[in-house]
Amino acid sequence: MALQKHIGGFSIPHRKWTSESAIVQMGVPRRVVIPMRQHIGAPCEPLVKRGDQVKVGQMIGDTGAYVSAPVHASVSGTVANVVQAPNPGGGRMTSVEITSDGLQEIHESVFPKGASFSGADGKKEFLAHVRASGLVGLGGAGFPTHVKLNPPPGAVFDCLLINGAECEPYISSDNRLLLERAESIIGGVGLVLDALDIPKAYIGIESNKQSAIALARKLVAGDSRIDVKPLPTIYPQGAEKVLIYTCLGRRVPPGKLPADVGTVVLNVNSVSHIHKYITTGMPLISKVVTVSGSAVASPANVDVLIGTPLSEVFEFCGGLLDTARKIIMGGPMMGVAQYSLDVPVIKNTNALLAFDEAEAAQGKETACIRCGQCIGGCPMRLLPLNVNSAAVRNDVERMKKYHVMDCIECGSCEYKCPAKRRIVQSVRAGKDVLRSAEAAERAMEASRRQQGAS
Repeated sequence: MALQKHIGGFSIPHRKWTSESAIVQMGVPRRVVIPMRQHIGAPCEPLVKRGDQVKVGQMIGDTGAYVSAPVHASVSGTVANVVQAPNPGGGRMTSVEITSDGLQEIHESVFPKGASFSGADGKKEFLAHVRASGLVGLGGAGFPTHVKLNPPPGAVFDCLLINGAECEPYISSDNRLLLERAESIIGGVGLVLDALDIPKAYIGIESNKQSAIALARKLVAGDSRIDVKPLPTIYPQGAEKVLIYTCLGRRVPPGKLPADVGTVVLNVNSVSHIHKYITTGMPLISKVVTVSGSAVASPANVDVLIGTPLSEVFEFCGGLLDTARKIIMGGPMMGVAQYSLDVPVIKNTNALLAFDEAEAAQGKETACIRCGQCIGGCPMRLLPLNVNSAAVRNDVERMKKYHVMDCIECGSCEYKCPAKRRIVQSVRAGKDVLRSAEAAERAMEASRRQQGAS
């Protein structure tokens, strides 16, 4: 299949200072703080209480809600408390604090789950395993993977796309996984194809990662179902809808999902975890994180236990320099600035970046000069200047008109804007306003129906 033309985006400095840094295992932290929600959807309820003894891999939080994912203990030790603790997304979240005993005893629920899954019963069993593993999207917003892998009625997956683009600056954790744990990635791809009866898979890797491309091609040479697709080295190549268009030439319509065009997209880390869980039974308790930026003493790719405070991760990497002014969880384009080093690493943490004053500076925001550069860079073909204008005014009708909910918050428009408009910030706030307005409309409509019935 020929490579498709890329929509929007632009070339940005890579600054992949850790691309040649092999993954190093961080030791067991003194304590972990594990939030009960590390995913889109309903939060989990704690299954443990203060004073309980827990083991590695033990489920410590769950809910009966479909759109959710359980959480597990990443260390063995004693539950110190169930508290409202600082959360990476801002504010505080119900969290289980565990004091480690350093023994890392494995819970009895951790054992291999099988080798093959076929037919309707096999698919059901496989999806149950994916949920039990605690897996959520590890390359983005943290959407529960068992939900993503179960297409809505009428939808059929004919293609699995594996996202190995990793197009944001600084981050190299996925590239290291492609180089160091490629067999697990390919094994996970095979499990998904078999269980969901998907005929074809493509592993998309940006063309500047030639070693990863060569290794992946070598490993899939005997499986005609799997191809490796070199991708244009351009941001935001890793966005789901951009990846689908680049690899398959399919456009996901506004308001629709990849499943609506027969496609499911998983991060390389996600399929690697699926393979690990099926073959060992160990749920999602750790994450490979790139620790980098101008204010980090020794940048590295670190395998970190979930719940580890950011302070201990930076300490493992030689500490923060005195010049540190901003900490970001994630990449510089789509990551979230952190307000406390007590915040823990969570499931979808792929990078921790520390910047000095020069790198952290955003520049003074000025009036839009209507140059149109934001429009040319938008991969979703929106009108960012109009979206920004509607969002800052909380104009619900105009936000709907200009499809604010279709914005993927990639920051392409903001990066290109000579006026330094805070477009992404306004979009995130605008989406909250729009959701609240739509919820209020639904409530009013329900009230009217109820009054009419009475």
